[in-house]
Amino acid sequence: MTFRLRAARPGDLEHLYEMAKLTGGGFTNLPPDRKALSAKLDAAAKAFANTSNDLTAEQFVLVLENHETGAVRGTSQLMTQVGQRWPFYSYRLNTLTQYSKELDRTVRAEMLSLVTDLEGAAEVGGLFLHPNERAGGLGLLLARSRYLFIAMHRARFADKVLAELRGIIDERGGSPFWDGVAGRFFGMNFQEADYFNAINGNQFIADLMPKHPVYVAMLDDDARSVIGVPHPTGRAAMRMLENEGFSYEGYVDIFDGGPTMIARTDEVASVKNSVRAVVEDVDLAEGERAILATGRLETFRACYGARALSGDAETGFTIAIDSAAADALDVGEGDEVWSVAR
Repeated sequence: MTFRLRAARPGDLEHLYEMAKLTGGGFTNLPPDRKALSAKLDAAAKAFANTSNDLTAEQFVLVLENHETGAVRGTSQLMTQVGQRWPFYSYRLNTLTQYSKELDRTVRAEMLSLVTDLEGAAEVGGLFLHPNERAGGLGLLLARSRYLFIAMHRARFADKVLAELRGIIDERGGSPFWDGVAGRFFGMNFQEADYFNAINGNQFIADLMPKHPVYVAMLDDDARSVIGVPHPTGRAAMRMLENEGFSYEGYVDIFDGGPTMIARTDEVASVKNSVRAVVEDVDLAEGERAILATGRLETFRACYGARALSGDAETGFTIAIDSAAADALDVGEGDEVWSVAR
């Protein structure tokens, strides 16, 4: 059974909607709302149709499909430059140190400050894999194929890239962080605020959120304990991001307190180590396990496969791949394939 990533199409709306209903909340980029998802697919269609290499605020949506059956079983998204239509807000966790000469005492206080520091960065997000397919490395394929897409369309993405991880959500679908911080000012619970943000954007945060720093010591224990902590289902995703070169620098989501991971785009491992090569053989029997990708924009496709590389960066590379991967990618000898070792 072969799975491959491809560009999403308007006809994928119902597939995305069915997956969105399975997320359990906190997935701002995948709301269970047909109108919002349709708008995402429309925006993606415009981005895929744009053949220029200019850096503008765009959104690409990819889907994971079973190559044999056509069933869509996962999705992921890429934003080229956030914070262009409305501000991109985060909380930044920092420390204020104060000293009293009379008491001979130093006091350090952690604070959450509302910032737009990450405005202008690219973003990878919206990753969701159907619960029945969470085996065989498909989550890794979903995640890392995005970086090959970036490498293949590098001029379309900013020089910094971020990934927001979902924070702690309790058994009621609520957020201890939201309840302890922003929820005190908005008169709505986490699910209401998260849904409103997914549909309408977060301008209401700018309108209503106090601009003064929040002292962490003044929060209740439940809110303090989840700052910068990923949801249990996101721990593997955090490790994958760290393996790619992302790091946590004290930025957290304003809704659920989940960590925001940051990297320089050109230093992301799967971008930095990607290889562009010309196919010389599509019947490789044995080779190195890799993620392979081909096409441009709306013809982008990616899958797992075996590869054998020849050549070097100076003279150019050629690649041999296995027949199943060649079929999934619809490539033959003379075509171009990008790859990165699994």
